Amino acid sequence: MSDTLRIALAQINPHVGQVVANLARIRAARAEAAALGADLVVAPEMFIAGYPTEDLIRKPAFVLACETALAELAADTADGGPGVLIGGPWLQTGGDDGDKLYNAAYLLDGGRIVTRRAKHELPNYGVFDEKRVFDAGPAPGPVAFRGFRLGVLVCEDWWFPAVAETLAESGAEMLLSINGSPYESGKQSTRIQLAVSRVVETGLPFVFCGQVCGQDELVFEGASFVLNADRSLAVQMPFFEESVTLTTWTRQGETMVCAAAPLAAEPDALESIYRSMVLGLGDYVRKNRFPGVILGLSGGIDSALSAAVAVDALGADKVRTFMMPSPYTSQDSLDDAAACAGLLGISCETIAIAPAMDAFNHILAPVFAGRQPDITEENIQARARGLILMAISNKLGHMVLTTGNKSEMSVGYATLYGDMCGGYSVLKDVYKMTVFALCHWRNTHHFNGALGPAGRVIPERIITKPPSAELKPNQTDQDTLPPYEILDAILRGLVEGEGSVDALVAEGYDRATVLRIWRMLDRAEYKRRQAPPGVKITPRAFGRDRRYPITNGFTNLIA
Repeated sequence: MSDTLRIALAQINPHVGQVVANLARIRAARAEAAALGADLVVAPEMFIAGYPTEDLIRKPAFVLACETALAELAADTADGGPGVLIGGPWLQTGGDDGDKLYNAAYLLDGGRIVTRRAKHELPNYGVFDEKRVFDAGPAPGPVAFRGFRLGVLVCEDWWFPAVAETLAESGAEMLLSINGSPYESGKQSTRIQLAVSRVVETGLPFVFCGQVCGQDELVFEGASFVLNADRSLAVQMPFFEESVTLTTWTRQGETMVCAAAPLAAEPDALESIYRSMVLGLGDYVRKNRFPGVILGLSGGIDSALSAAVAVDALGADKVRTFMMPSPYTSQDSLDDAAACAGLLGISCETIAIAPAMDAFNHILAPVFAGRQPDITEENIQARARGLILMAISNKLGHMVLTTGNKSEMSVGYATLYGDMCGGYSVLKDVYKMTVFALCHWRNTHHFNGALGPAGRVIPERIITKPPSAELKPNQTDQDTLPPYEILDAILRGLVEGEGSVDALVAEGYDRATVLRIWRMLDRAEYKRRQAPPGVKITPRAFGRDRRYPITNGFTNLIA
């Protein structure tokens, strides 16, 4: 019996629902692993279906398609090449408790399905609601593979001690986890710390295999890794890139040891955020088969950063921008939008909205008679722009990219059916101060896979000038909002920290300001419910993570 085991970790990109394409992708990864000399290739959680499947998994025809594909993949392993450990749905019928649907790991070898292991710990928090669609499996035992005993965990199973301890007590030689663990800023350090805990508790080495993809609002950055039993990091695979990496294991006494390999560098916080936006947007557009995107390029920082992300994700030929000036648009904004488009290598066409403003004023004059202009007329400008972009989208088929950031969406500084019109928002979970930092980062960095040009892509004046919606003369954001460094800090305390007004006041913030932001945050919930999806960056993204009642009187009770 050999004391060497070669495991290829297939950190690859699934497409939810595209079972045939996913089967082809894992077959290609298996062929690549075979060329590397692998005994086993490991694919991520629910790979054959794509993850997360949400209610798609409720369709019996879909589950059957997944099971059929897994049977075909199992038949492939009769060729004597690598076995496959892969995630997929498992419908167990005819039990005493009725039918059960599991999120499972399949071990395929020798032309057959050798065994399955059902996910035991089902996450039901944040972006996860697996208890809604899956049944929890029993605590698993190890699986035998070519003379080795593998402790297989499905994602959430390793976030708590129980399953790993059960596997260790029943004879597993290593912990091998297949994952659909979504990106958020700082997540990898949390994963490593938890993995160290599992290693210390069990004395076993640990393998994390993740996927690389964007799926609606979630991004999965890969970042697969191996910890040896001495807690040393033996393997670190790339972030935000597909890879099939061979790991070589030897049995040394009673311990499995993974040979050290070159470690991929972990991106810093700003690079991680930027690349998550690029991956999320790129997969959303391609997998939903849009020919490209369009957006309004205003000469402001949010639209400039959104355009840069779009070009890096899709290429300049798939990004089209429009400057839609009003009588309040400054010459600086016109010049800055044109300069930004030039640096990115994209078109920027001009469509003036003054005729639309005049038309709406004329139409509404009888209803508005005797009333002074106010925010209504400002919102008409935003809605005229939204109408124009949506008309172009309908005609050309390109998706409209919205450009609002998390600071604005938090306090309702956005217009329904205006600048909120669109199909996707890359800045949805990015605070304004981070927008500034990302612009500086992108102007000085270029990464492997970016389709946009290297060097400066956002003019310096766009970054340094005071932000303004330019909906009335001499307007700036700070006319109605606190400085962004203060606003963002208060919002982080209220949103990510779920902090109280008193707690934030104790940190030194003005009570009246905190109360105003608290109330604006809650009152804007109805707008956020109608906002397009966008990339999750923080631990508390609006939508899947933070779901508050629209009809909510609690704020009124706060003094």
